[in-house]
Parts: sequence; structure tokens; C-alpha cells
Amino acid sequence: MTADDIVLLDPREEHALIPGPIDGLPLFLRHLPAPVTTVSPRRAVLYIHGATFPSALSIAHRFDGRSWRDALCEAGFDVWGLDFYGYGHSGRYPAMDEPATANPPLGTTDEAIRQIEAAACFILDRSGLDRLSLIAHSWGSLPACRFAGAHPDLIDRLVLFGPIAQREPSGNAASPTLPAWRLITLDDQWHRFVEDVPAGAEPVLSRRHFVDWGEAYLDSDPLAGSREPASVRTPAGPLTDIGKAWQGELPYDPAAVRAPVAIIRGEWDSLITDADARWLFDAFRASPVKRDIKISRGTHLMHLEAMRFALWQESIAFLSGPDASPSGSSHAKPALRV
Repeated sequence: MTADDIVLLDPREEHALIPGPIDGLPLFLRHLPAPVTTVSPRRAVLYIHGATFPSALSIAHRFDGRSWRDALCEAGFDVWGLDFYGYGHSGRYPAMDEPATANPPLGTTDEAIRQIEAAACFILDRSGLDRLSLIAHSWGSLPACRFAGAHPDLIDRLVLFGPIAQREPSGNAASPTLPAWRLITLDDQWHRFVEDVPAGAEPVLSRRHFVDWGEAYLDSDPLAGSREPASVRTPAGPLTDIGKAWQGELPYDPAAVRAPVAIIRGEWDSLITDADARWLFDAFRASPVKRDIKISRGTHLMHLEAMRFALWQESIAFLSGPDASPSGSSHAKPALRV
């Protein structure tokens, strides 16, 4: 397969299969350049996906003809999306062809940071820019923040959507031992979309939208339809990382992050509680600008829900800056509550 063989999601979209940290396994990047803009210098943002679906199903997926990526482009950003190994159009770990219990969990933060490094170097070299911003969802916040801490000179701003925080260990509970990979069905995904919506509340995702998204989700794994029920094979390393973080083992040091940081979360997101957000906000001690933005009627998958437009607006406002007053005061804008 070459980059030219992959279906375009937009006529302007560009694809690249680049060398990754594992010989013979390419990494896939999709790029939607901003239209002609007066913004100077040009700005680039790289999207880091979460534990279960790649860039095409997240920042680039269009509900009723419009995506988060479209909104960012119209605001003047060149938008890139990375598929980690084992997702979308990137290479599959050879161990994904073996029994799930034959190998340790695949796709942990330790592996993912090297993939982000490869993608960032390619993007900066291709674009001629010195820095880029990152938008990271859920588990993707772990390798994204670790990369930002290790390479502060390369990062402009960080948007952490539904990020994973460190929690105090609960009793003597240990992180679960997981296999190398797992299978995720459409029923599994639907449950994720509805489980945090309070009883009696208006749905945040229509069945019509989910059916369209679900078809594309199964298409992200060429072998999905050969399984009963149809399911997508996904690395289990991200779940291992989340379990460890919730037992007091975060795989990065928030104090090493020196870029401005926005934490954006939904009112009903059970994976980042108010206490989690407070802990993260305080832990980013070296960040010069911090925001904790809580959006009503949103869950952990808000980027595909009814309140996605508020998420897009808040991310664009933060990435665009500036945070200082016209008089040059260094006081940041107060945290917003939507």
C-alpha cells in the first residue's frame, strides 16, 4: 500500500506514509492545509488520538458535512492527524497476528512517544516551521505530554481533551494484566457513547450519526467483517497506561511541560472528574498559561456529540491566543465555564 492508495476524506487532503521507530512498519499521517490565510507565520496542529479509534474517526470525521479539522483549518491552522501503530492506515504490530495472550500489551506510552517524535520531525521539516501545537484526546494526552516535556522547544500549545490524570491508588488494587490486543465491537462503542449520559437526559449522539460513524469504524480494520461479531482489533497498551495512572503511576512528569495548556472536558466525562482536572491543573506547574474548561452536556467522546461545536470553539480560541491584554500584561484570561 502507498499513500496514494488511501481514500481521501477531502479533495485537499494530503497523505504520507513515513518511517517509524519499527523497521518496516510505516506511520500514516493525514494533512489538511489551511486555505489562503493572512495568519503569519503559518501554524500547524497535530492531533493525537485516544485508545480506540484513529484520526479519520475523530478529528477528521464529518457529521453533517463538517468536522473539527474543518473548523481548525478555517481558523488558519494546517491540521495533521497521526495514526499510531495498530490503528487506521499505520502498520500493524506483527504481534497482532499472534494470540492476544502471547505478548505483553502493545502500544504503550513508551512506544507512542517515539511515533510522535517521528511525526513531529516530519511535519516541521515539511512545513518549515519551528514549532507545532498538539491536540490530544484521552489516553493520547499521556504520550503527548511526555513528548512536550521532552521537547519543549518544539511545542507551541497543548490542548488536552478529556485527558487522563493520576489518581491515588485504591487500597491494595493492582493494575490489571492485559493481553497484547483486544477486539472492540460496535456495541462496545455505542455503550461508551451512552454510558455517562444521565438517565432522562436528552441523547448527545443520534443513532443516524452513529450508524455512519460505525461503518467507517469497521472499515478501519480490513479484517473486522471476518469476525463474529464484526470487531476492530486494537492495541491494549493504552488501557494498561490508564490503569497504571489510576494507581499512581503517570508515565510523564507534568512539571516538565512548559507550554501553555488547556484542559477541556465534558460535564459528564467519568474519565476526568473535577478532582482529576484540579490535580492536572496544579501539576502543570511550569506552564505559563493554564485553562480548565468544562463544557455542559458532554461526555468523554464530546468531539462526536452534540456539544462538539463548543469543543471546537474553545480549542481554537486557546490555540489562537494571545493570552495577554493589549497593554502587555502577562495575566492570563480566567478559566472558562461553558
